[in-house]
Amino acid sequence: MKIHEYQGKEILKTFNVPVPRGQAAFSVDEAVKAAEALGGSVWVVKAQIHAGGRGKGGGVKLARSLEEVRSLAQEILGMQLVTHQTGQEGQKVRRLWIEEGADIKKEFYAGIVIDRNTQTPCLMVSSEGGMDIEEVAAKTPEKIHKVWVDPVSGLSQSQATDAARTIGIPEASHAQAMQVLQGLFKAFWETDASLLEINPLILEGKGTLKALDAKFNFDSNALFRHPEIVALRDLDEEDPAEVEASKYDLSYISLDGNIGCLVNGAGLAMATMDTIKLFGGSPANFLDVGGGATTEKVTAAFKIMLSNEQVKGILINIFGGIMRCDTIAEGVIAAAREVKLSVPLVVRMKGTNEEIGKRLLKESGLPIIPADNMGEAAQKIVDAVATR
Repeated sequence: MKIHEYQGKEILKTFNVPVPRGQAAFSVDEAVKAAEALGGSVWVVKAQIHAGGRGKGGGVKLARSLEEVRSLAQEILGMQLVTHQTGQEGQKVRRLWIEEGADIKKEFYAGIVIDRNTQTPCLMVSSEGGMDIEEVAAKTPEKIHKVWVDPVSGLSQSQATDAARTIGIPEASHAQAMQVLQGLFKAFWETDASLLEINPLILEGKGTLKALDAKFNFDSNALFRHPEIVALRDLDEEDPAEVEASKYDLSYISLDGNIGCLVNGAGLAMATMDTIKLFGGSPANFLDVGGGATTEKVTAAFKIMLSNEQVKGILINIFGGIMRCDTIAEGVIAAAREVKLSVPLVVRMKGTNEEIGKRLLKESGLPIIPADNMGEAAQKIVDAVATR
């Protein structure tokens, strides 16, 4: 799960990480009122979407008068903002963050992720803030300093100070740098984040540090512990099909192919998509119905897949362990009838009550194409889609 920059900054403040003053705005008038309330003579008008690269896409601009705040808010609010993370379709801007101007002397980068190799949190800092960190990592990896952190003891004072010194934060600012980096780690760890990124972390002319941006991704499996974070979820920023799938406890991710996939088990779902690719097809989605699929869940899965106009065929691949094949067959039949299925459907099922399930499908009178193994199933759905 992702949240907006302004929401991330509110979280950072609770961990004593300094951020610029600002206010969220959902209309042009609110943007002007926010600037008036903040005072000063320089403001930053920032588009709020769940993607990086907003500045390069024209979603972050400087205003030097209230009239300019109004003009920029009118320009940005409602625009389809395209960045390297949104794809060509872009993302509609529905929220703004009006922020006080900053006296930027130097920009740094700070980020925390879980290092899958060491299975520990890794703090990454760099003197190259304000740039695409991926580009820095690719071209000048030596400019990224990594610190592996013991999650029990947290980021130590010596680790934080050494990181600050390594990236060139002045000695006079080391005490605050230690506070900021330790605060970032606590924010990351205590909110069950999977990513926390500050780009840039700025050094102001008077020597103080501030988080000028804030990007949080959270581990969805840990959200049950954080209802206050779940409350920040912005459904407008998410794929409507994925939002709908979450209502039925379906694990669904949209892809760009034309063969819908309905599978039980994440590993089998991945293998199914690989097999489709092997036979020259392209999966339209990842969809794991889990081990307790009901007729309602299967019907919902069909509707979600078919809401994608690119889907020209569906492959169902079921291993009946906890989930019985006859139960899935009943769900498939009911779902196919309810949605008036009009695209080819290939079903492969193995396991508990397999023969009963196959008989139910055969006797249903529906144009279901049976398959005995994954290779055969993939070949049949690829062939069926190719002839449409």
